[in-house]
Amino acid sequence: MAWEDRTPFEAIEIQFGLTEKDVINLMRRQLKLKSFKLWRERAQRISHKHVKKRNPEMLGFKCKEQRQITLNKISKR
Repeated sequence: MAWEDRTPFEAIEIQFGLTEKDVINLMRRQLKLKSFKLWRERAQRISHKHVKKRNPEMLGFKCKEQRQITLNKISKR
């Protein structure tokens, strides 16, 4: 979810209980250094990784091609 640009950090926190800082640390540990740097640069550059900064017209938080996540608390509401 963190890799997807449209998924805000708030959605990750609701579903998995990970704060933005926790997500950054997780990505740092799990990705290759170059991949992490590219993701971090992209995440800082885009404004819709935070709900408050997003364009109000952007309603979704995932790509339509993204597979359904099992036990997804948000989509089951």
